[in-house]
Amino acid sequence: MKNTSHIKYLIASDQDILWGLTVSSVGFQHIKKNSPYPPGNHPTRYLFSTERGRILDEYQLIYIVRGRGSFISKSQKLTNIKEGNMFLLFPGEWHSYKPDSLTGWDEYWIGFKGINIDNRIENGFFRKDKPVFNIGIRDDIIQLFNQAINISREQNTGFQQMLAGIVNYLLGFAYSQNKHASFEDLRVVKQINRAKIIMYENFSNNITPEEIASQVNMGYSWFRKLFKQYTGFPPSQFLIELKVQKCKELLTNTDLSSQEIAYEVGFENPDYFCTLFKKKVGLTPIKYREITQGKEI
Repeated sequence: MKNTSHIKYLIASDQDILWGLTVSSVGFQHIKKNSPYPPGNHPTRYLFSTERGRILDEYQLIYIVRGRGSFISKSQKLTNIKEGNMFLLFPGEWHSYKPDSLTGWDEYWIGFKGINIDNRIENGFFRKDKPVFNIGIRDDIIQLFNQAINISREQNTGFQQMLAGIVNYLLGFAYSQNKHASFEDLRVVKQINRAKIIMYENFSNNITPEEIASQVNMGYSWFRKLFKQYTGFPPSQFLIELKVQKCKELLTNTDLSSQEIAYEVGFENPDYFCTLFKKKVGLTPIKYREITQGKEI
């Protein structure tokens, strides 16, 4: 079987750039064993010697779905890559990668840039020293890459915005899988998920984080630390967010007064509820109701 590839290199207008993320390349390559890498069917700025490596001016997500190989960058020591791995290349970061000559590999990739991804890097969602994600062989992810390839072939109006949506999903999925993988103890994950269920079922009963920790058989300090790492919220804040979301639902879909809603979701002081709601939502409960029920003209 000879090497096969589906590759598109794309342009973006000034209007596309304002969207916040644009895609510059997308493709798939089947690299058979004992064949040169990379193939010579790329523009000069994408070609590189695996011995010397290269530096790009864009981000790239590369997904290996068959075979194995290696990856190295300025911030990441030489790492074995296997099928099911996805790795992120950073602009301005020296790197090199290649398939094992004994296996070759099948790779999907998509290259992109924009203020949206720059902000995520700046805020620590992705790091140069942790560029590899183990997401497994996922048919839904493969289909997304194939969809991106098809969109880039047709290039209908708005194609850049559609591709940006795919990139955002891929990045979100990689981030989520990587964060989940950091909790190697499956028992801990089950305990945290059980705690979330308890919160959903009891947030209006003023259950305390300490009581929840006890119900999932964890010490409170350890529970609080793990819960925040896993969800992004301390347990007490998570309970408040649940209350606020329920208040929004009741303000929109019922005629209950603000005081009745406060008591319904477990706030003992209606004045505190109003103050907290405005702080979280930016509107008073009454104003929020007027807007969401279409009463404000």
